[in-house]
Amino acid sequence: MTTKRGFTTIILHSDRLSKPEHGALHKPIHTSVTFGYDEVEDLIEVFQNRKKGYAYSRQGNPTTTALETKITSMENGLATVTFSTGMAAITATVLSLIKRGDHILASSFLFGNTRSIFQSFIDLGLDITFADATSVDEVKKGLKENTRMVFVETIANPATQVADLEKIGKLCSEKGIIYMVDNTMTSPYLFTPVNVKASLVINSLTKYIGGHGNALGGSVTDTGLFDWTTFPNIFEGFKKQVIPEVLGLTQIRKKGLRDGGGTLAPEAAHTISVGSETLALRLERACTNAFALAKFFESHPLIKKVYYPGLASHPQHKLAGKLFLKYGGLMSIELDESIDCFAFLNKLKLVIKSSNLGDTRTLAIPVAHTIFNELGPEKRAEMGISESMIRLSIGIEDLDDLMHDFKHALN
Repeated sequence: MTTKRGFTTIILHSDRLSKPEHGALHKPIHTSVTFGYDEVEDLIEVFQNRKKGYAYSRQGNPTTTALETKITSMENGLATVTFSTGMAAITATVLSLIKRGDHILASSFLFGNTRSIFQSFIDLGLDITFADATSVDEVKKGLKENTRMVFVETIANPATQVADLEKIGKLCSEKGIIYMVDNTMTSPYLFTPVNVKASLVINSLTKYIGGHGNALGGSVTDTGLFDWTTFPNIFEGFKKQVIPEVLGLTQIRKKGLRDGGGTLAPEAAHTISVGSETLALRLERACTNAFALAKFFESHPLIKKVYYPGLASHPQHKLAGKLFLKYGGLMSIELDESIDCFAFLNKLKLVIKSSNLGDTRTLAIPVAHTIFNELGPEKRAEMGISESMIRLSIGIEDLDDLMHDFKHALN
């Protein structure tokens, strides 16, 4: 009888168990762009999806495959395709599966860049509407006869709204709609969307999975729950070449990655893969720090509001506790009107003013002036983003040092 190994153990030994050359513990970095075959028939078999192998690195190579194997294990999925960024993964997935005349329902609280690309899709003729994803009833109201996909995030960035993930998943499953869940804010350690019937799972590998702010990457994982034989937009040629279970991901790899060109470089794939080994350890520390800081901010007279699912005052606190292993490392705060937002940020000496998140270091950014600036005040208000909001991505520093830095800035 095989014992089910733990999350970190599986990641640590994933490369080694595939038996890399010379007993190496990590899959080596394969920099070759192209791959040669002694017999041309073998090359043709690879091109036509009848044989596993590599032809041209734009659609993957052995190094990215090794990372995809790890992510699939983390997400308890069927298979994964990696991309150069999380945004590339979202863009390629939508463009490879959705056609003009189809409808997408998306969360009202999408990350700024995701909202921006969805607006670009609308400009190109796709039918996309937005609904309050914290309520399955609101999602249900927004569905149409031609709805092909529902897209939500686990925890919204930056106002931390938690989607009604389980009920939305049940709804999509009943109606045969692709349920696409962006798991970036929670990562596969805190949450596995397959448990709420997600069809496809997006991760920005740049964030918690890579975790060190030193490599860009993104991925889409097929959970194996969606029946692609019922999906009308699958290219006819693929139906004759691949097994039904991987029709969707094959189309994403071919039409999205190969044709779109958002390829993850092998050097970045290797860096992310090594970084992922400490995902659980880093998140345990980051979540502990975040919870303590959230309690501190909530009790501080100069903090007007704290957005963090771990607080009992959060509208979806109970839901987050049911869904997630912990409450995450992301939070936002609003300062009292008497405090100048920029002056506060500039007084922080340890906390870095930066636009990334999921790093080992704690990062802070004024939301309305930067990552959500393009949306304008009206759209920001609709998404629950105040003009004075500061987003904090809590890192793994010693808690006392973080507390000292915030106390000093508030004083």
